[in-house]
Amino acid sequence: MDVKVIMANLEAKHPGESEYLQAVQEVLESIEEVYNQHPEYEKAKIVERMVEPDRIFTFRVTWVDDNGDVQTNLGYRVQFNSAIGPYKGGIRLHPSVNASIIKFLGFEQVFKNSLTSLPMGGGKGGCDFNPIGKSDLEIMRFCQSFMTELYRHIGPDTDVPAGDIGTGAREIGYMFGQYKRIRNEWTGTLTGKGLSYGGSLARTEATGFGLCYFTKEMLASKGESFEGKRVIISGSGNVGTYANKKTTQLGGKVVAQSDVSGYVYDENGIDYKIVEKIYQHRGLISEYLDYVPTAKFVEGPRNMWLDVKADVVLPCATQNEIDEEAAKAIVANGAMALAEGANMPCTPEAIKVYKEAGILYAPGKAANAGGVATSGLEMTQNSERLSWTFDEVDAKLESIMKNIYKSCVDAAAEYGFGYDLEAGANIAGFKKVAEAMIAQGVAY
Repeated sequence: MDVKVIMANLEAKHPGESEYLQAVQEVLESIEEVYNQHPEYEKAKIVERMVEPDRIFTFRVTWVDDNGDVQTNLGYRVQFNSAIGPYKGGIRLHPSVNASIIKFLGFEQVFKNSLTSLPMGGGKGGCDFNPIGKSDLEIMRFCQSFMTELYRHIGPDTDVPAGDIGTGAREIGYMFGQYKRIRNEWTGTLTGKGLSYGGSLARTEATGFGLCYFTKEMLASKGESFEGKRVIISGSGNVGTYANKKTTQLGGKVVAQSDVSGYVYDENGIDYKIVEKIYQHRGLISEYLDYVPTAKFVEGPRNMWLDVKADVVLPCATQNEIDEEAAKAIVANGAMALAEGANMPCTPEAIKVYKEAGILYAPGKAANAGGVATSGLEMTQNSERLSWTFDEVDAKLESIMKNIYKSCVDAAAEYGFGYDLEAGANIAGFKKVAEAMIAQGVAY
């Protein structure tokens, strides 16, 4: 495999899709050595097939706002790879959504889902719709319109969407209701559903909890734990909120947490119960000062990386939020470990800084796989018409995260990468998918 040739061909076919090209390059550079040791991969052109999605759907979404005006948005669904199971991945609702971002997320999802050991392929969807500031009725009209197109491409054994940025329980509920209405069937074709209609306990907490379970294993490899550690978290949505909760339960202290507006700092620790309240009514993290006046708010989320000393860093906001400069500041501020709760929150230059500094680093496709793992558990419960307790799901989640960590460590060691969890995650995720593709022939 010649990474430069493959990337040049991709760039020619997909010009300007920077996020997608970045994600592909990061994986290919990690697996190059492994790939070249397996001539059967080259013969079957596994990489050339794997970096292109099976199919992409782009569609218009029209809806009527509360003023009676017609609005038009652009929706996407990328079905990337189904070698090991039905396509599985979230639906992102955010103004930044475009083909490049959806393709990068779908590509990452292939490996993330593979690492869970559950039978799920990779996919992703979304729309450049902004749910912030919209009424419930506007959200409902949008979701119904979105699903009126999407329903024809999904199903419990075909493609199972889930929540993501901008798509929470409210949005999933409206989408599920419309899907059921059109298809006249009740199936678990969406995950992240409410508990009253087939959702799973612990799903809301799963990504943040899973991130901490993975980080716990990573810290333990150096004889460390969360106990007494200063932690900073970007993002105050689903992932960041529950990463704070589990960090606190494991003995760590979250001293700063951010959102799009800036960050809150409190040397006594950021109370996850207050962050959860703010998250549940879709407020801004600056509201924390209404509850704790002694805390400090600083505008600009990036400033947290530059200003705050921390032992453990958990970026849980969005892609490429930490660049080289921010990474150097994180290292200078004393970090011993960084685990990605978001998808690709660190640029390649930032990751290089961590590795050169010798701090523990966990990539998102491994560290934040707890969310999709629990979505897989929700699919299982739906198929069995059963509902497990919170503790049952949480125990399965922790076991899955421990196994993901072990898979990353073992794969990195087997192929001479030492303790490189990024390389290990890419190799372990890739090998399973590659072997399934070879077994199925040139099926797609």
